[in-house]
Amino acid sequence: MKHLVSLLAIVALALGISSSASAQSQITLLSPNPIQETINKLVKEFEAKSGTQVKITYGTGVSTRKTVADGGALDVTLLFAPFDDALKTGNVDKKTQTVVARLRLAIAVKKGAPKPDISTPEAVKKTLLNAKSIISVDPAQGSVGGATLLALQKMGIADQVKPKIKWVPNGGGVQDSVAKGETEIALGPYLSDMRNPGIDVVGALPPGAATPVDITGWLSTSIKDPKAGKALLNYLKSKEAAPTWEEAKAFPVK
Repeated sequence: MKHLVSLLAIVALALGISSSASAQSQITLLSPNPIQETINKLVKEFEAKSGTQVKITYGTGVSTRKTVADGGALDVTLLFAPFDDALKTGNVDKKTQTVVARLRLAIAVKKGAPKPDISTPEAVKKTLLNAKSIISVDPAQGSVGGATLLALQKMGIADQVKPKIKWVPNGGGVQDSVAKGETEIALGPYLSDMRNPGIDVVGALPPGAATPVDITGWLSTSIKDPKAGKALLNYLKSKEAAPTWEEAKAFPVK
C-alpha cells in the first residue's frame, strides 16, 4: 500500500509537470487576414517542428493595428505599416521588431483583357493615367488602400487619378468589380489572396512605383513565454518558411 501511494504521488507529480509544460508551450498570435492562408500553413509547420501550440486571431490591416493600440496585443503580433499609433502604446516590445516577409502591390484586369505594361514605374504611371477606372480597398478599411495611396503619391499621380478611383471595403469587392467588367483595373496585394477566377493578375508593381509593405512582428510586453514567441518570429522569417511565402506570391526576407 505504501508503495502504491508513492507511485500515485510520482504519477501525480509527473502529470503536474506535464500540464505545466503544456501550458507554457501555448502562445497567441494576431495577424492581418490577407495573409491568413499563408500564416495558417506556416503556423502548422511551426507547431509540428517546435511542439508549441499557437492560437491565431485575424483582423484587417486596420483593425489589427487598432487592436494593439487599444491594448489587445497578443503574445506575438504581426502588422502591416503604418503602425506608429500601435507602437506608441507600449503594448509591444519595440526591441523585438522583426520583418518576416514583404508584400507588393499588383495590378489585375478582367480575365482575357489585354494586360497592360507595368515593367517600369513610367509604364505603370501611363497605365493608370490611361485607365478608365481603378478600384482598391478603402484606406480606412484595410492596409492595401493605404499602400495604394502611397504608391500613387510616389508616382506623383494621386490627384490625376482621384476622379476615377473607387474605394471599397474589402479585397473581394475589388476583384468582383473587375471580374464583372464594372472597373478596368484593380490595385491589390500581390498575393495568392487575389485568386478570383474572373481576373488576371498582371504582376507586382516595380519598387520604383510602389514601396514593398513589410509584414512586421513583435512580442507583447506581457508575453509569458518569450522564448516560444521569439521562436515563432524566427521561423516566419526563416529559410524554411521562404518557399511558403513565395508560393503565396509574398516575398521572403533575404
